[in-house]
Amino acid sequence: MIHHRRPLTLALVVLLAAWPAAGVARSPATPPVTPPEECLALQTYPVPAGDHPHDVAPAADGERVWYTAQDAGALGLLDPATGEVERVKLGAGSAPHGVIVGPDGAAWVTDSGLNAMVRVDAETREVAVYPLADGNANLNTAAFDPQGVLWFTGQNGVVGRLDPTTARPGEPVETVATPRGRGPYGITATPDGRVFFVSLAGSYLGRIDPNGDPFGIVMLDPPTPDQGARRVWTDSRGVLWISEWNAGQVARYDPFHDAWAEWRLPGDAPQAYAVYVDERDDVWLSDFGANTLVRFDPDTERFVSLPLPDPGASVRQIHGRPGEVWGAESGADKLVVVWNGCEAE
Repeated sequence: MIHHRRPLTLALVVLLAAWPAAGVARSPATPPVTPPEECLALQTYPVPAGDHPHDVAPAADGERVWYTAQDAGALGLLDPATGEVERVKLGAGSAPHGVIVGPDGAAWVTDSGLNAMVRVDAETREVAVYPLADGNANLNTAAFDPQGVLWFTGQNGVVGRLDPTTARPGEPVETVATPRGRGPYGITATPDGRVFFVSLAGSYLGRIDPNGDPFGIVMLDPPTPDQGARRVWTDSRGVLWISEWNAGQVARYDPFHDAWAEWRLPGDAPQAYAVYVDERDDVWLSDFGANTLVRFDPDTERFVSLPLPDPGASVRQIHGRPGEVWGAESGADKLVVVWNGCEAE
């Protein structure tokens, strides 16, 4: 982890309580434990003004962090140790939305402006473009399954897949129309290889059946009607966690028992946008209504809210790596990270 050497002059640091006099380093063999609320620390990093960072993904090097500079038509790379940002231009008309890191270590981008999947080589920064075969999909989010196949969503009503071992830049990528039309947003792949997506406008969880050509989709409806399922993330067991934008809730779907549960976020008017599950299987959400990041502990069913220091931060996506939870503050042109401030260097 890198947070203990972040320069305080480059970003705002918020520690929610005083650090203990002496922390205890965690042994790698010790199971990860949910940090107590008073140990959570939060820090922000500015990116170039006007970037409007939308999604964020820790890089494969374990140090830097990718983000989509949606309004700049670029992919950004933040070095938290120095605060420096490198940007890679993706092409004329680019408007990148999502970014994830593939098994190849490269950054893979859903670019709604180019109507294409875009690969950025982590070493050479070479940009490869994979255009969609059909009209504008309004590309949104992507996920790799355990076999290395890339799945993605388009809000205009499509889901698609790309196999990096056979696809060639410039060749058209096929998509499949989704039930209830427009709305596909978040997507995730479980450890056992199943792929699920959520539809914001359609208010359902979709399970992709990869067999057949084209592949099929099974709809699963959460208990709350018109809840606005926005993003979805798998935990280590393959249980799914969903942010419900319209309802201000987080939902859990257990595919092994076909069982649902829902919890309303704290506050008077929560708006659950992003969702991410960390290495402890704790669930993180962004709440636009309260301008906070929220941690939900499934074991205790308890929420902890972390106020964001920037008004209207609008964290639209959360990602992370062990010990760090990252978000993109699209409304403040910053990235934000949360870590356990009670751990010793």
